[in-house]
Amino acid sequence: MLKNYLTVSWNKDLKNRKDKFLYRLLEIFPGFLSWGTLGAAFILSWLVPVAMAIFIIAFDFYWLLKISYLSFHQIASYRKMKKHLKIDWLNKIKKLKKWQEIYHLIILPMYKEGIDIVKPTLQALASSNYPLDKMIVVLAIEERVGEPAQKLAEEIKKEFGQNFFHFLITCHPENIAEEIPGKGSNEAWAVNHAKEKIIDPLKIPHQNIIVSAFDIDARVYPQYFACLTWYYLTVEKPLRASYQPIPVYNNNIWQAPAFSRVISTSGTFWQMMQQERPEQLVSYSAHSLPLKIFDEVGYPVNLMSVNDDSHIFWKAYLYYDGDYRVIPLYYPISMDAVVAKTWFKTAINQYKQQKRWAWGCTEIPYVFYGFLKNKKIPKKEKIHHCLNLLDGFWSWAVCSLLIFFLGWLPLTLGGEAFNITLLSYNLPKLTGQIMTIAMIGMLVSATISMLVLPPRPANLSRWKSFFIVFQWLLLPLTLIIFGNFPALEAQTRLILEKPLGFWVTEKIRK
Repeated sequence: MLKNYLTVSWNKDLKNRKDKFLYRLLEIFPGFLSWGTLGAAFILSWLVPVAMAIFIIAFDFYWLLKISYLSFHQIASYRKMKKHLKIDWLNKIKKLKKWQEIYHLIILPMYKEGIDIVKPTLQALASSNYPLDKMIVVLAIEERVGEPAQKLAEEIKKEFGQNFFHFLITCHPENIAEEIPGKGSNEAWAVNHAKEKIIDPLKIPHQNIIVSAFDIDARVYPQYFACLTWYYLTVEKPLRASYQPIPVYNNNIWQAPAFSRVISTSGTFWQMMQQERPEQLVSYSAHSLPLKIFDEVGYPVNLMSVNDDSHIFWKAYLYYDGDYRVIPLYYPISMDAVVAKTWFKTAINQYKQQKRWAWGCTEIPYVFYGFLKNKKIPKKEKIHHCLNLLDGFWSWAVCSLLIFFLGWLPLTLGGEAFNITLLSYNLPKLTGQIMTIAMIGMLVSATISMLVLPPRPANLSRWKSFFIVFQWLLLPLTLIIFGNFPALEAQTRLILEKPLGFWVTEKIRK
C-alpha cells in the first residue's frame, strides 16, 4: 500500500473532500481545545463557581504531583549525563567489531551567521576525540544569502577542510517549488549532494553512515561521536532509531539576559526529563539518525513542516508502522541561548523562537491523520501518542495561565453567594500552599542550573553567579509570556490557516 499520507503537510494537500474535511477538523482541534479551556474557565467561574473552585484545587494538586514526578526524572537524567561525560567512549567502541567502518556525516546548515558563530563549531568538531578521517563535514549555505555566505564558507573550508575525511560546501537554491526555505530543506539538499559527490562514488554502505543534523551554533563535546557510535553499534535495530543528545545552551549563557537564560535552561531540563521517558521522546534540534532514514523516509521539506527535527521522527514512525524510536544518549551538546544586540530585541527573538517551536502543533493533525490511515500500528500505541501530543501542546498553551491567574476567577466572577462560602475563603490559601510546595521543582532546576554552568568569564563579577540563582523567580512570568502566548498564537494561526514559515533565530556573540 502506498503511504501517500506521509507527505501531507496540511489539508490543502489532500484531494478527497472527506479527507480534507477531516484533516481540517484536526487542524482546528488543538486551538479549539486550548481556547475552549480558557473560555470554559471564565464561564464556569461565573455559572458554577463552587465546581470551578474544586477543579482548580484538584488541578493544582495534580500539577504538584506532576512537578514532583518530573523533578525526579530531571535529577536522574542529570546524574546519568555526568556519568556519561566521565566515560572513555572511544576506548569502549574500540572493543566492538566493525566500529572503524562507521562514518559520520555532519550537516551544518548556515544562514547569515558570522565567523564568530561558525568557527567555534568547526573547532569543536576538529577537537573531537574520534578519528577525524571518519567524519564528512558539509557546510550547507543558502543561495538567497548571496556572496557573503559563499566567501565565509570558503574561508572556513580553507582553515578546517584538511582536518576531516571530506569537507563539502553545498548551496541550497531558493524558490524550489513546494518547499519551504529553512533548515530542513537545506539539510535534505546537503545530504543528497554528499551522497552524490562523496558517499556513492566511494561506495560507502549507507548503513555505515550516521547523519548528525546540527544547528550552526552546535558545539560537540569531545566524546560525542564515540558515544553515538557505541549506541549505534549496540542497540537493537539501530537503523530504526534516531539518537538524541541533551541540548545545553551554554555557548553564551553568561551573556544572555535573565529571562533568556531561564527559558533556555528550562528547555534543557525538559529534554533531560524526556530522556528518562524514552516512550515519549521525539527527536529535537541537534540529533543524529542513520543515512538509511534519509533514503527510505525522506527528510521533511514541505510548506508546513517548520519543525523538521520532530517531524522526521513522526514521518519515520508512520513509515515503519510504529517500529521506530528515539534513543536517549544522556550526552550533552552545547548550543546558543537567544541573545540579540539589545534586551528588547532579545525578547522579540525569544518570542519568535518559541512560536516557531510551538508551531509543532501541526504534528497533531499529521499524526492523528496518519494513525487513521495506518492500520498496522497497535491501537494502544496510537492512543498513548495521541494523548501525549495533546497533553504537551495543551499544557504549553494554558497550564501556566490556569495556575497563576485563572485560579482567582471564581472569587472575581462567582458573585456574593460564592464569596461568603468557606470554600471561597480557603481557595487562595489552599492553592497558595500547594504552589509553595510545588516550588520544589524550581529549587531543583535552580540547583542543577548552577551545576551545568560553564566557568564564569573573568570579566564578569561574582555577583553574576548570585543573580543566576534568583533568576528562577522569573519562571512564572517567562512561562506565560514566552510559553502560553506564543503557543496560543501558533495554534490560532493553525485554525486560521496561516502558515508560520521558517524564522531563523538571530545569533549574536557579545
